[in-house]
This record gives sequence, structure tokens and C-alpha cells, in this order.
Amino acid sequence: MTATKTNAGNFFEDFKLDQVIVHATPRTVTSGDVALYTALFGPRFVIHSDKEFAKAIGLADSPVDDFLAFHFVFGKTVPDISLNAAANLGYADGHFGAPVHVGDTVSSVSRVIGLKENSDGKTGNVFVRSTGTNQRGEMVLEYARWVMVNKRTPSAPSTEPVVPALPKAVDAGALTFPASLNMSGYDRALAGSPYLWGDYQVGEKIDHVDGMTIEEAEHQMATRLYQNTAKVHFNQHEQAQGRFGKRLIYGGHIISLARGLTFNGLANAFKVVAINGGTHANPTFAGCTIYAWSEVLDKMEITGRDDIGALRIRTVAVKDKKCADFPYKTAEGKYDPQVVLDFDYTVLVPRKAK
Repeated sequence: MTATKTNAGNFFEDFKLDQVIVHATPRTVTSGDVALYTALFGPRFVIHSDKEFAKAIGLADSPVDDFLAFHFVFGKTVPDISLNAAANLGYADGHFGAPVHVGDTVSSVSRVIGLKENSDGKTGNVFVRSTGTNQRGEMVLEYARWVMVNKRTPSAPSTEPVVPALPKAVDAGALTFPASLNMSGYDRALAGSPYLWGDYQVGEKIDHVDGMTIEEAEHQMATRLYQNTAKVHFNQHEQAQGRFGKRLIYGGHIISLARGLTFNGLANAFKVVAINGGTHANPTFAGCTIYAWSEVLDKMEITGRDDIGALRIRTVAVKDKKCADFPYKTAEGKYDPQVVLDFDYTVLVPRKAK
């Protein structure tokens, strides 16, 4: 019998601890990618839309949106890591490095850092650390994630479980950003908000007010943009036989929508520098309307910089429910059924500006 030349993806029992996977087809970023990302999510953060503003604060040009860079790195990993996933479960210890610009080529590689079969015997959790680099070998993004992957054969023996120890948050001393950043040229009027780092308080909650409905065509187009091949997002013929009877929205789609919505209240959070953690709390489907609210978890000074500070933010995305009462968890400690994302990340905010 001739071996098939097609790729069925890896199942749980195919992964080995410390396995290194070089992901295929690096991606050169184009202006078309940026335009389509803007059309899909409507982000308005100024350094990604105004190259003259970017130059005024010490950058060579407008970098692409931080989460567009995230999606390019993540999307490359899907055929090898999560093609046969039941669910993407969470993120931790994410570091953004060199900014990504139009014309850069992004490549991805992953290492398996943990494996744990689930009690049902049908799935297991795979923990990986993925790294994206540009054409100069500079790290643009590194993060850990864990994903529930189906087993090919439920009776297949499992390896000894290994669950990696991951930090709850990225330390302020580990944050990286271009040394050339200079907030003396940061114009708050052009950026869209008067509020600087000192205007935010730990524990403060912000209802971002606006909502955005996900159309079926949009999430299909977005996921193809990142070359994310996960079956749960594309194949209605197959998903009709599954638990929900329809395709799931890619979790990263919700991250980008939520980040875009945070502009109303966090417009000067101009740069994402870390992903501390994230949970896709409940599934999202086409037709859902996404709202978001954020909480300031921490304020961090940055050594040697009095013009810029960091805020650790929790952004909670909610489907079909406004956020005036900040929906989050129930009295039993479970997520409100309408909460679809609990995302913990760190952003830079000017301390001094025009």
C-alpha cells in the first residue's frame, strides 16, 4: 500500500517531550495584510495607522498591529500543533520583541514543553513554546500555549504527564521594546485620548462600551489570512457532526476584536509588550456580538525611563451582553456563560507627552 502524501496533522500520541518542530511556509508581511486586518477588526491605535506619528516617537516606520504579528506566528504553528485540536486552552509567558513591518518575513518554530493525557482517554493537553523570528533572526514573539488535542487511538498508551511551571505574569524587567522610543513626540490629541500612565489606578475597571458583531464571512476570511488550518474553523460538513453542530470562531479573532474595542478607554496603550495569560472561557459563533471591559491589574515603572510606564491589563470579552456591570465569574467561581475571553497582557503607556 502506497503511503499517503497528505498531512493528517499530529494527534496527541505523536508528540514527544522536548520535540522541536520547524513550521512550514514563512510569511512575508504585505500592506494588503495590514489593510485586511484593519477592515476586519477596525483597530485605531495610532502608531499602526500613522507612520509620521511612529517616526515622531522614535520608530523607523509604522509597525504592524501587535496581534497581527501574533496571528502570523500562531497561524504557522496550527498544521503541526493544533490541526486536530478540540480546543485551544490558554497562553502564558508571552514576550513581544522586534516590531514587525511590512516587508518583514516571519518564521515560527515550536518546542513541546509538556504533555498530559486527559481523564476521558480520548484527548490530551499539549504544551508548547512557540517562537517567531524575522528575516534577521530577531525574535518578534515568543509565548507558551496549551491545547487539547484528540488522540488518534484512545487505547494508545500515554506518556508520564509533564505540566510545565509557567509564570503568572511577565516581570517588568523582562519587557522589551525599541530603545529608540521617545515620548516627547507623542501627541495625545492625535492618539485619541488625554489619559496617561499616571491617570490609571490599580483596580480601575473600564467599560469599552462599543460592540462588534462577527459575520460568518469575516471569521473565515480572517483565519485564512493567518493561514490557520484548524478544522474547527473551516469545515462545516465535519463540524455538523460535532458537539456544537457548527464552526467555532478562532480564539485569536476574539483577541483582536477585544483589543480593537479597548481603544475606547485605553487609546494611549499604544504597544503590547507581554501576554501574561489567557483563557478562551466559552465558545463563540458567527452572529455573536462582542463587547469588552478591562481592569488595571498592576502599574509598573520601567527602569531608566520616566517617559513611559507599563500597565498590566485584564480584558474580558463578552458575547451578546453589554459590560456595564462587568460580567466575569459566578459566585461558584465559574465563568459567566457569556464570557468568551479572559486575557491578561501588558501594554506601554506614555508618562509624558504633548
